[in-house]
Amino acid sequence: MSDLTSPQAIICLADEYRTDALSLALRLGLPAELVCHSSSNKDLPEKMKSLEGFVLLLGEEGVSLQPLGKKAPGPTRVDFEGGAVAHRRKFGGGSGQMIAKAVGIKASRPLKVLDATAGLGKDAFVLACLGCEMMLYERNPVVSELLADGLRRANQSLDPELQSIAQRMSLSAGDSLQQLADSERVGVVYLDPMFPDRSKSASVKKDMAAFHQVVGKDEDADQLLPLAKSVAEYRVVVKRPRKAPFLNDESPTYQLSGKTSRYDIYVNRKLPD
Repeated sequence: MSDLTSPQAIICLADEYRTDALSLALRLGLPAELVCHSSSNKDLPEKMKSLEGFVLLLGEEGVSLQPLGKKAPGPTRVDFEGGAVAHRRKFGGGSGQMIAKAVGIKASRPLKVLDATAGLGKDAFVLACLGCEMMLYERNPVVSELLADGLRRANQSLDPELQSIAQRMSLSAGDSLQQLADSERVGVVYLDPMFPDRSKSASVKKDMAAFHQVVGKDEDADQLLPLAKSVAEYRVVVKRPRKAPFLNDESPTYQLSGKTSRYDIYVNRKLPD
């Protein structure tokens, strides 16, 4: 990883998390001396304030990504229990959601879905809420750590429904191209690669700006589609900005479009009744 996509430090928000922080540094290939201590994310070590990029915070709320610099937004973490994700779980429209229609979900037909570009796991969580057995691939080491931490907390939740949903989600860290090439057949493959040609006028929420910086552009995204089609038993679903070109310049079997995004569906064969 380049300097701006590697943590400038791993900050423990309490001494009890230092062992976990050292383990995280080891997994990310970072020297132990980058593990520091601070009482809160608002009181980062002085030497951090002049740096660019981000740090990783470890505390009571798990692992989070904190951008550095003036006017930086607050930390980003994976939280399946609260916020917008929880609201969507309870009030998101169930199988009537466009993503559910694109994947082909029916109450009487559980599906095994491979999300090969998992990111922060929001779409995978929606599908797991609707009964899908989800396999998640994420190649960015930092994002994978955030996602793994969110899944760990969901599995330890006092909410039995959330625990049940989280147990339908399994994460595999590593390059999606290689993992797809080695993958067994699965019902549906879902792709949502980072779109490289975002318009300058397009709005990006401040709390996601650091995430975009860490992930970068999926310049090799076109290579995902033929691999996904070879793995999917029934269909490949590709989420794209509404006006974006087709992935790998391949026209889909059909599309579902919304105001800002669309789903391109590549059908291999009909889903079972």
